[in-house]
Amino acid sequence: MMLQEIRCPQCHALDKTKHMQYQVKSGEIRFIYACKGCHNHFSETKNTPLAGLRTNMDTIIKIMKSLNEGMSINATCRTFEVSRNTVRNWLDKLGSLKKTLLLYAQCQKFVSQIIEGDELYTKVYKNTPQDESQGWTIVLMERASRFIWHLKCGEKDHYLFMDAMGVVAQVIETTQKLSLFTDGERRYGNMLFEICHEVIRTGKRGRPAKTLVENVIVRVKNKGSQAHKKGPKREKYQAPQPEHPATTLATENHAIHANHLEAFNSALRRKLSCYRRRTNTYAKNTERLQARLNVQWIFHNFICKHFTTKKVPAVALGIVEKSFSIAQMFRMQVLSTAHP
Repeated sequence: MMLQEIRCPQCHALDKTKHMQYQVKSGEIRFIYACKGCHNHFSETKNTPLAGLRTNMDTIIKIMKSLNEGMSINATCRTFEVSRNTVRNWLDKLGSLKKTLLLYAQCQKFVSQIIEGDELYTKVYKNTPQDESQGWTIVLMERASRFIWHLKCGEKDHYLFMDAMGVVAQVIETTQKLSLFTDGERRYGNMLFEICHEVIRTGKRGRPAKTLVENVIVRVKNKGSQAHKKGPKREKYQAPQPEHPATTLATENHAIHANHLEAFNSALRRKLSCYRRRTNTYAKNTERLQARLNVQWIFHNFICKHFTTKKVPAVALGIVEKSFSIAQMFRMQVLSTAHP
């Protein structure tokens, strides 16, 4: 797999030779490579999450699995007798792969995608009203493969939604037909319309109309009851912005939902202790919460099989041929400029 190939940290070339070998504390044999292009010498763990780590890899794998199965950081540290700073350092190193993996995924071509969008909430630092919390998390999931395109936390404001729609806009560039279904939040469609829209020129007088790009549709499920309200009743499913007249996508009302994403949100509350209700295991700041989400994004998309599809989401979507192990992830290079 191209993601596992060892490149020169300076010129990113693949043409290299083995210069020498050395043995680490755990007894593992590693190699020093010499680049044939720039004549740079580098270790096989250079720019990888494994660089500089002295702990046995088996211990790191056990701790990462424990965190992914619902143990809090404090409970994990007590069980395995490691410090919190050490565990946080491992989380940051593994989470640094997210940017490289996301760029690799966005370089693939897709025929059609159905993306579900929803938000979930948790406490950060202390118990505050929901509208003031920094623990709102936007999730964008591809329905068929269960691949998560976006998983980010912060205040529920314009910037949080704009980041999510920026990812969708990049996915649209590599997808022929895309549908976005959200459960009641209109800002998804409105901000996507701001980022990517087309101007329809018909030759008639007046300002030309703006629509979503061709073969992109957005549907919002209207929440709440209007039984006590007067006037015309709004439709249960609505397009927040006008669509391109040449769009050929057609969606039945029963297919407009975010049920798969709701199931993921329930699983996330079980797998990450900082998302559990009525507990004091919530994150102390958004940086640490995002670090946990980055690792969860990697586990969900590239390591673990989904219990419904029986496939790793990245494999089901066609991004990679087979799943990765935790040890392979720690050996993957984090490049300043991703070269998929």
